[in-house]
Amino acid sequence: MESRNYTHVSGFFLLGLSEETELQPLLFGLFLSMYLVTFLGNLLIILVIIMDSHLHTPMYFFLSNLSFSDICFISTTVPKMLLNIQMQSKVITYEGCLSQMYFFILFGMLDNVLLTVMAYDRFVAICHPLHYMVIMNPKFCGLLLLVSWLLSVLDSLLHGLMVLRLSFCTQLEIPHFFCELNQIIQLACSDTFLNDLVLYFATAILIVIPPTGIFISYSKIISSIWRISSAGGKYKAFSTCVSHLSVVSLFYSTSVGVYLSSGAAQNSRESAIASVMYTVVTPMLNPFIYSLRNKDIKQALKNIFS
Repeated sequence: MESRNYTHVSGFFLLGLSEETELQPLLFGLFLSMYLVTFLGNLLIILVIIMDSHLHTPMYFFLSNLSFSDICFISTTVPKMLLNIQMQSKVITYEGCLSQMYFFILFGMLDNVLLTVMAYDRFVAICHPLHYMVIMNPKFCGLLLLVSWLLSVLDSLLHGLMVLRLSFCTQLEIPHFFCELNQIIQLACSDTFLNDLVLYFATAILIVIPPTGIFISYSKIISSIWRISSAGGKYKAFSTCVSHLSVVSLFYSTSVGVYLSSGAAQNSRESAIASVMYTVVTPMLNPFIYSLRNKDIKQALKNIFS
């Protein structure tokens, strides 16, 4: 039988965004600032929705869960990066790496599904306003949230179990600031055909189904708004969708941008820098989009701080 130079993996090395020593304090300050803004901004959105009874509606129920998901999403990657910079270490344990990968996929998928659910919520609100509270009742909203979590957990669990079957050699350097699934698969010495197949299949579903659901919802919304006779009525109906549309556009444009830049990048380090857009910048901007473009949130903030 052919012998293979497999070793027991105790950990990986996260190379980060840059190995230049003089840049480390700058990176630490920048990412700490972005993490705090993201954490506090999304936490404020959650607290405002909980404290203001006028925001106890399906739309803001899903928004609070999106904010929670964004907090968890950025918390899977940035704190470990900051810790490594502070301790001047690049090491992450095997268990820590797989845990980071699992939760990163989970909350990334949850963001994706929640944006689709929120598009459906806007569709019901605008196209079936008289039946909105009947259709989007608390039980149904809870069911939608449960399905969103189940899909996300199953997706991340599938990838996690597929990685557990892999064997690794001595090349354990990940040219990224977190344990990204594709980078881990590339380090494996054993056959990765099934892992690549599952990854491509899951990515195809992720790219096709949620955006298709959002597109169908908004095509019906636009059609319904177009039939409204008054300009004021059209503006009022469309204004309820602006924040969600902005977040959707930011989420998918940064994700697609990272995918395209990864193909054009000459090395994985450039791809890691590009991925900062959807892993850090997008969760940071979401609370600003919803607070600045949403009159209900702004009024609730005024009521709380006045």
